[in-house]
Amino acid sequence: MSLNTSIDCVLFDLDGTLIDTAPDFIQAVNKLLAENEKPAIAPELIYQTVSDGARALVKLAFEIEESAENFSALNQRLLDLYEEQIEHTEAALYPGLDELLQDLESSNIPWGIVTNKPELYSSALLHKLALNNRCGVLICPDHVENRKPHPEPILLACQKLNCDTEKTVYVGDHPRDIQAAKNADVIAIAAAYGYLNRESKVEEWYADFILQESEQLKPLLNRLIFA
Repeated sequence: MSLNTSIDCVLFDLDGTLIDTAPDFIQAVNKLLAENEKPAIAPELIYQTVSDGARALVKLAFEIEESAENFSALNQRLLDLYEEQIEHTEAALYPGLDELLQDLESSNIPWGIVTNKPELYSSALLHKLALNNRCGVLICPDHVENRKPHPEPILLACQKLNCDTEKTVYVGDHPRDIQAAKNADVIAIAAAYGYLNRESKVEEWYADFILQESEQLKPLLNRLIFA
């Protein structure tokens, strides 16, 4: 089904916005804890921390700072376990988003991903979920000099898709995503359904729009009609 929108392209953050990847991190973090003879931690704590990256998960799980002697080794081991877990991924698109992606594709509106997740893991996950050939562009830290909240990754995505920034939306579940969108002068949409921690006050991110559920994105795009 085609969309009735003026939007040129739709860009997504990956973890906690387009794809629910937390189940894979829950497996990887708790395997790492088990290897170190420590008890598993509650899944909700991992959900709240995934968007802050692997280093934040190590700090959470082991209650240590990055200055700790064993931090680098634990962080690398977590990344290795996560890479292994992708082969048996439990991650999935958020509700309603596969239908939306199909609608974008049938409307010839490109979509892409702009993430702070390294290409090694991002690309492997997209292949496992059969999204790699559907995604118009994947921008990771490997491809830019400056990662989000700097505008460079979003601007590069717009350039590669040949899209007008004023008619581009970027959807993300972290304050840096909204800041990156604003810095790039694209429409900023906050995914409040994502991996927000308990202290998050999404209304203070000053996004142009806030989604409480992923299914709200399609009707929102259909309201974005410009003169």
